[in-house]
Amino acid sequence: MRHRIILADDHEIILDGLRRILVPEFEIVATVADGRDLVAEVERLKPEAAVVDISMPLLNGLDALRQCKSAHFRTRFVFLTANPDVALATQAFRLGASGYVLKQAAAEELVVAIIEALAGRTYITPRIANEVLQNLMSHSADTAKDGSALTGREREVLQLLAEGKIIKEIAAILNVSPRTVEFHKNNVVAKTGLRTTAELARYAVRQGLVSELG
Repeated sequence: MRHRIILADDHEIILDGLRRILVPEFEIVATVADGRDLVAEVERLKPEAAVVDISMPLLNGLDALRQCKSAHFRTRFVFLTANPDVALATQAFRLGASGYVLKQAAAEELVVAIIEALAGRTYITPRIANEVLQNLMSHSADTAKDGSALTGREREVLQLLAEGKIIKEIAAILNVSPRTVEFHKNNVVAKTGLRTTAELARYAVRQGLVSELG
């Protein structure tokens, strides 16, 4: 019986390529284009692994992992990203990721990473492996720098603001009141020292919550 996995990326061309690479080895039970659908499908289907991009609409891959870990879902996350940022990869593993593969890597590397994850091990793309391991062995994490000073809900509000959503839209997406959204936005401003939407958006890009702004 083949292992069941979910694919999460907001680019259909990437999903098509992943299907061709992975179908011979694994059963693809779902594909999703944003982090909120990913969390919902992980809860519904309980796959053994998920191949996930970090920058996705509505909820990024890192915060999707946070939510899945908080809910004690057992799905193992393998991040497939174009971002070689060592701090971002370090954050992913600190959150409980099982793999980190660059999109520029050979297809075989992704298959190996998934197999390692399913076996309960971790895989780091060789290009950044040494630096990531050094960071993981260090206990001097800078919470302000990596954004972990923000709560999960504050990170969600920050991402949605950076994506251009207004307060009412964010309230509807998160199923909370506009006043609650304003409360979390004010907390983000207080913790980051950033006030304008443009400043918050640039910060969100640096944190890997959204992709580069056009």
